[in-house]
Amino acid sequence: VLVFGFMYLPIAVLIAYSFNENKSRAVFTGFSLKWYASLFHNEMILSALGLSLVLAFVSAIIATVLGTLATIGINSMSRKAQLIINNISYVPVVNPEIITGVSLMLLFVIVQKMGIGGENGVFGWITLLIAHITFNVPYVIFNGPKLRQLDGSLYNAALDLGCTPRQAFFKVILPQLSPAIMSAFLICLTYSIDDFMISYFNCGTMQTLPIAIYSMTRKKVSPEINALSAIIFLVILAIILTSNAMDSRAYKRNQKAIRRAAAE
Repeated sequence: VLVFGFMYLPIAVLIAYSFNENKSRAVFTGFSLKWYASLFHNEMILSALGLSLVLAFVSAIIATVLGTLATIGINSMSRKAQLIINNISYVPVVNPEIITGVSLMLLFVIVQKMGIGGENGVFGWITLLIAHITFNVPYVIFNGPKLRQLDGSLYNAALDLGCTPRQAFFKVILPQLSPAIMSAFLICLTYSIDDFMISYFNCGTMQTLPIAIYSMTRKKVSPEINALSAIIFLVILAIILTSNAMDSRAYKRNQKAIRRAAAE
């Protein structure tokens, strides 16, 4: 209780004060939605929110496709090769974000010095997208254990029954992997929306939502930030709960299928 209270009580206070009529953080004078209304009339925040959402969806889709293909390829390797590739895949995750952000920035600077990117340079949408795909792909590969639970004979059985390799993949393997793929997509979406450090070093003149919040807090802490933080928290919480619910349903379906097969 103490640990969870320490973790979530500050967030509860933040959400409560996002409805405070007064600007003061010390006194709650009454319930009001004016900070939410003011938030949705702030062009800078809306622009940053739009950029973050588009960036998160595009990077999550690309990372999920690349990570799923990589996982299928890794699963077909020998045990030793799997161990080596998986350890390499862990590096971007255990690596401090500031190192990943700076290293990507140096890479893009080198590319820019080679004359690529035109007068405005390379930093912007493309660098942000590449950076987000880079740190999202390993999280998709982490879903590899779910792939190993798949019965390898299903693919061969589909081929024996007349499927082409493509049909066997899309009609047999992919439906079995869909819960894990969707879970990986939601994880990527969450990390992309939440990322600050890597985006900060590779955004150029563009601002994602976390960067916009940081720039606002440097000047003056506005009650709009409380409202924005409350919305972000609820969105991330909804994504996590959806991901967990999908995993739970997939597990229950598998257990029912196992019991049905055992009964037959």
